[in-house]
Amino acid sequence: MTRVRVTAPRSITPGITGLPAARSAADLREAAEESDAGQVFIRSLIRTQLRLGIVVAAGFLLILAAFPLMLGLVPGLAESTIAGLPFDWVMLGAGIYPVVGLSAWLYVRTATRNEARYRDLAGDK
Repeated sequence: MTRVRVTAPRSITPGITGLPAARSAADLREAAEESDAGQVFIRSLIRTQLRLGIVVAAGFLLILAAFPLMLGLVPGLAESTIAGLPFDWVMLGAGIYPVVGLSAWLYVRTATRNEARYRDLAGDK
């Protein structure tokens, strides 16, 4: 019996984003090592992805911090109930999950677009 190594697929499902097949991080690094321009492109991609991650995380934390501020600043809101449940529990239980999902979707969509731009600049179509 032989061992089989299972890894993530190297391409994006075409029906989801319509983008061409994505390259792995190792392939991108190899392309960057080939020329000075490739190194500039890959550094730019890394900075862009880092900036995107920081912006999405900061936006998520800002929205998360707004929940307790809203409860503290609006009088009577903390004591109110929805369907017999305290309002703050409903907001944290049901209100935060769409924010998490939206943040994740936004990050993946924008990161994929950034990588597609890099591939276009690097000449990998």
